[in-house]
Amino acid sequence: MIIDYKDISEEILTKFKGGEGTLITRNFIDANNKIMMSRLAPGSSSGYHKHEDSSEIVYIIDGNGHFLYDDKIENFSSGDVHYCPMGHSHAMF
Repeated sequence: MIIDYKDISEEILTKFKGGEGTLITRNFIDANNKIMMSRLAPGSSSGYHKHEDSSEIVYIIDGNGHFLYDDKIENFSSGDVHYCPMGHSHAMF
């Protein structure tokens, strides 16, 4: 199955998960998964949150920044993949 994100409406979310600024996202959602194609506006962040019921994989297409992952800062850049397993916490900035 090919997911064409051009066919999915863009949403603009402010203070995503309690963070700062704006997250621009297009989300594919079915009964089993949610796949987000998102970008943080410059200077924005996602709030620190715990994945209670799911894991999350973040593939960085472009840019660089930081994750706070279980109270440790990790730097990322284009091409990196961040994994937050169920039961762990993270934020992106």
